[in-house]
Amino acid sequence: MIHLISDLHLTPDQPALREHFDQYLNTLGAGDDLYILGDLFEYWLGDDAADFLGHTGVERVLSSLSQRGVQVFFLSGNRDFLLGQEFAAQCGMQIISDEHVLELGSKRVLLMHGDSLCTDDIAHQKFRSLVRLSSWQDEFLRKPVAERDALAKLARYRSEDGKKQKAAQIMDVNDEAVEGVMCAHGVRLLIHGHTHRPAVHELNFSGNAYRVVLGDWTPEPSWIRLTETGLELFFAGARKHLAF
Repeated sequence: MIHLISDLHLTPDQPALREHFDQYLNTLGAGDDLYILGDLFEYWLGDDAADFLGHTGVERVLSSLSQRGVQVFFLSGNRDFLLGQEFAAQCGMQIISDEHVLELGSKRVLLMHGDSLCTDDIAHQKFRSLVRLSSWQDEFLRKPVAERDALAKLARYRSEDGKKQKAAQIMDVNDEAVEGVMCAHGVRLLIHGHTHRPAVHELNFSGNAYRVVLGDWTPEPSWIRLTETGLELFFAGARKHLAF
């Protein structure tokens, strides 16, 4: 069974959220695959800062998960794009790139975090382009952890303040961007997170094409179970089913 989650925004300040995560992982077993589609953490300062951020416990539970036969895949989000191979190896998980195509029998499923699809949010796209540069990341990671933390908190404050000034539709995906990326990869099913707007959308640019959005984990967990014949999306006590 394939399972997908995103947008947990784990932080030591919310122990109940971490408890939900641990309970969810306990439902997975040998032969399952878990895909984490970004923003597992509220923010990430580099793999050398896991202890500073209070996330060594997450490392342990993910390592235990992989040791009992669950394959774990991680696709970075806009909050944890600095998560690297060192931490991934310690967790026993494999990093995959954004716009990852999952081969599911005869089906092809496109997995993304989703923020790159929000092309109407010009400010976010400029920031995203900057921080994804290897030169920017190298310079940032050379700074002391405490300085990185201060800069990250400032960026988060500005981001939250900026959201209050933006219309809701600007922070959602752009339909043309969705159509473009799905056509480029030749897929009829896209699964992503980021927007915190869980839903199953039937798309009008192509017959039998769908965009499925994972929810965040506040106040309740959200996840997808995916098979060759369909998927189930769980969020806020609700369940949506999509048959292929």
